[in-house]
Order: sequence, then structure tokens, then C-alpha cells
Amino acid sequence: MKTKISKRLSLTWVSLLCISCFFLGAMFNSRFRGSDSGSQLMLHRRDQEVNVVTEEYAHEKKKSQEKDVIQEVLKTHKAIESLDKSVSMLQKQLSVRQSHQQIVDVARTNTSTEGSQRKKVFMVIGINTAFSSRQRRDSLRDSWMPQGEKLEKLEKEKGIVVKFMIGHSAIPHSIVDKEIDSEDAQYKDFFRLDHVEGYYNLSAKTKTFFSSAVATWDSEFYVKIDDDVHVNLGMLASTLALHRHKPRVYIGCMKSGPVLTKKTAKYREPEFWKFGEEGNKYFRHATGQIYAISKDLATYISNNQPILHKYANEDVTLGSWFLGLEVEHIDDRNFCCGTPPVCEMRAEVGDVCVASFDWKCSGVCKSVDRMWLVHAVCGEGDQAVWDANL
Repeated sequence: MKTKISKRLSLTWVSLLCISCFFLGAMFNSRFRGSDSGSQLMLHRRDQEVNVVTEEYAHEKKKSQEKDVIQEVLKTHKAIESLDKSVSMLQKQLSVRQSHQQIVDVARTNTSTEGSQRKKVFMVIGINTAFSSRQRRDSLRDSWMPQGEKLEKLEKEKGIVVKFMIGHSAIPHSIVDKEIDSEDAQYKDFFRLDHVEGYYNLSAKTKTFFSSAVATWDSEFYVKIDDDVHVNLGMLASTLALHRHKPRVYIGCMKSGPVLTKKTAKYREPEFWKFGEEGNKYFRHATGQIYAISKDLATYISNNQPILHKYANEDVTLGSWFLGLEVEHIDDRNFCCGTPPVCEMRAEVGDVCVASFDWKCSGVCKSVDRMWLVHAVCGEGDQAVWDANL
């Protein structure tokens, strides 16, 4: 009886133990699963947070990189601008140094020439002429311009140099050049310039004349004359002698003509806009038929020729070079007397003119035929230049 009861109790406890283990296992499994699901959820949330942070970091990094790139571009742009400015400044400095070097070279040439070759004289007269002006030159030789031994004596004894100034043709050793060579061999009264002849190159020719003359002669005055103007050399020398102690003088018949703008005008100024409104006049300058400048001004032209601007008209060009300088402009109307009877009446009373020409012709009208007549009635006499007190 007891044995049966014991067996029943054992079975009961075993059953209860099994049921308890089952429930305990179920509860443990449920908790384990819940814990595993929570862990997965936490891991998922952490992954999302990490992704968000990573994306934000990547975005911020990208923005930072873009900002860095922009800053680098700006720095590069500024560096290029700075480099451009530096290059521009260097180019300007190089240009100035080149111009300065050219001026220095000219000055050195003049200085070396002065010490060894330049002859000291009172005045150098350059008569502007052209290849086609042989008859005009002969008319001057037959009237007021000395020839041969008298020309050489005038230079030696009075320090007065008189030369026809002329350049060369565009074609080297052309027929016209050879004709000038032949004429020069006969009369020895040419001053040859390194200049290509041409009507529209008169401003350049004037610059070359003064520069070449300064390099050849140490003169107190330098004079430019056209080959259709009558000149009394004695009166010219005496007039200039009155101003020899002035440092910078510019002598001639001063005028201020209109600035011509029409394309058909003979003396049209292409750079008319520089002189103000239409209808304006030029600044005061000596008429181109004849004018004289002192040594300092001729030297100034020689030393600065690379940077002196040239206008269309030669007389305007020369006047422009002296604007802004301490130069005394001397308006002497004896440099522009009319032809007979004007200069004739003055000569009769002993008041001869320095130079005579006709304004309407910009020289003596029909000078080849009339120069001898003007000289006969308006000339000072052959002895006057030798008696001039210099």
C-alpha cells in the first residue's frame, strides 16, 4: 500500500517538475526572444543614428571641401591679378628704361662727338629741300646763298653754316640719290640726313635735322628755312646775336591758325580732336617758312627725340615740343616780310628784313623766276654778312 502511494507521489512530482520546466523554458525562451528583438532594435536604431551622423559628416565635409576649393580659386585669381599687375608694371618699367637708354645713347654720342669732332659755330642754317627742287636750289645759289670758297670762308670766319638738308629715297642708291650725290660733289653744300624723303614726313625730317645738326656742330643757334624763302644772312645773324645770352629762345613769326578737320583740306590735322572743339585754333607757334631755336632747345630735341610726338604739320609739331617748357617765344615780324614792294620800301630806308615770302604761296610765289628780283631790291648787300657784329 505504501509502495503504491510512493509511486503515485513520484509520478506527481515528476509531472509537476516537467510542467514547471516547460513553463520555465517557455518563459526563458520568450524573454530570450524579447531580449534578442530589443537588441536588434537597438542595433537598428544605432545604425540609423550612425548613418545620420555619417551623412551629416559627409555633407559638412563636402561643404568644407567646396569652401576650400572656392577659397583656393579666389586665392589663385588674386595671385593671377597680382601677377598681371606685376607684369604690366615690369613692361612699363622696361619701356621707360628702353626710352631712357635710347636718350642716354644719344647723349653719349653727342658728348663723345663734342669732345672730338664737333666744331663750334655761331649758327647752323638748314634749308629744307626735296629731290625735285634743283631749280629752287639754284635760285638761292644765284641770289642770297654764298657758293664755293665764300661758303667755306663764311663758316670759318663768321661761324655761319649754310646747308641744304635732304634725306634719301626709299630705294637705296636710286637715280635721285645719285643726282644729289653729283650735285653735292659740285657745290659741297648739302647736309645729308638719315631720313626717307616725303611730303608727309616733314615733322620727322625736322626732328632728324636738329638731332643730326647738334651731333655735328656745337652751335649757338639752329635755323630752319624753306628753299623758296629770301633771307638776308647779315640781318639774320645780327638779330640772333641780340638773343645769344638767353638760354632757351624760339624765334620766328608766331601764328595760331585754325585746326583743319576736313579730309580734303591740304593741311588737315588727323589728330584734330586733341585740340578741343571743332573750330578751335592751334597754340602759338612759329610759321614753318623760317624759324630759329637756341642751342639748349636743339639739344633738348636731340636728347628726347624717341618720345617727341609728331603732328601732321611740321611747324605745329615743333611748337608742341616746347609747350610746358621754360621757353621764350619771340615774335619777330622781320622774319616774315612780304615780297616787293613791302621789303623793298624797308630796304630803301635801311631797315632790311630778315626774311621775305608771300603768305598766299607759303613762300616766294614763282620763286625760281622771282628770287633774283626779290634779292636785287630787298637784299642787304653782299658785304653785310661779313660786317655783322657777332
